[in-house]
Amino acid sequence: MTLVCTRCGASYPFDPRRFRCERNECGGALRLQGAPAFAQVNHADRSLWRYRHALPLPDAERATPVTLGEGLTPLVAARWGDLPIHFKCEFLNPTGSFKDRGMSVLVTALAVAGVQHVVEDSSGNAGSSLAAYAARAGLRATVYVPAHTSPVKQAQIAAYGAQVVPVPGSRMDTTRAVLRALGPDLAYASHIYHPLFQHGIKTLAFELWEQLGQVPDAVVLPVGHGTHLLGLVQGLTELQAAGCLARWPRLYGVQAAGCAPLALAWEQGAADAAPVPEGDTVAEGVRIAAPVHGSAILAAVRASGGAILAVPDEQTLAARRRLAHQGFYVEPTSALAVAALDRLREQLADQTVVVVLTGSGFKSPAPGPQALL
Repeated sequence: MTLVCTRCGASYPFDPRRFRCERNECGGALRLQGAPAFAQVNHADRSLWRYRHALPLPDAERATPVTLGEGLTPLVAARWGDLPIHFKCEFLNPTGSFKDRGMSVLVTALAVAGVQHVVEDSSGNAGSSLAAYAARAGLRATVYVPAHTSPVKQAQIAAYGAQVVPVPGSRMDTTRAVLRALGPDLAYASHIYHPLFQHGIKTLAFELWEQLGQVPDAVVLPVGHGTHLLGLVQGLTELQAAGCLARWPRLYGVQAAGCAPLALAWEQGAADAAPVPEGDTVAEGVRIAAPVHGSAILAAVRASGGAILAVPDEQTLAARRRLAHQGFYVEPTSALAVAALDRLREQLADQTVVVVLTGSGFKSPAPGPQALL
């Protein structure tokens, strides 16, 4: 396997400790070339490691998975008004978010490579996931978070034994703080940059194919940096290569109106997303002003025939209340995707639609009884 820069094309031997291009300070994101792909399912394994043969790992034959039983989350039939849909309940992963798929694979690879101390920057969910899987593997973990991150998420990270470093300022300031802190003894387990993270996320596509007996007509999910959507694309690409699907689902990425660089680029027909001011939003998980993978996300959504749209906070909170009244207690970032259904109703009529519920409501500060009425 080879790591290839998506910006300048430079290539490197596969090393899970390398997270971005180092050529002439390029700093571009990397993709894996020559990685294993989907071919079979080990039905005896009741986690995402049922697809182990498709997961790129150093010394794959001897690698012991760092697992908490992630994956195989429920796919629940429901309705949103008169629209029949399926909710993919990723908030039921071990640490309460979809990030566990990527972290299980990434931490496994880093542990096999002999890493002892991992570091990450996160608005909460990725940090919680890294902290849990590092604890499972016996690794030290340090997680940098924006100071405004939900106290509940900061407490969860610390509960796993990780060091939490709050950083004043924007989400980008937090990333800059991590990069300044990196040294030879630290491995940056970045859910944003590291290609192995997306290879864990791709198992979402495999599960949808298994659970439905086919891929859906449309998938709706929240988008910040977009590693979730791009991991889904990776999985769909592998399913297509294996002859398991004849058509692609339309992909709908949803952003918060207060910080929506991808939705703005979509409206303008741009090939990439220009940075925007980091406005306030209740959907802190997608509060990303300058997405690293903007051009890849826009290209993938266009190729699928889908769209990227932005939703205001009041609609997100209303959708969260409606979801809770149906039995689904999720954080605002998850409700963001569901809120978009009211605007997509005509496009999604008479279709098999999956909406990904990404994070648990227990990760957000308690809204109070009246807020959910």
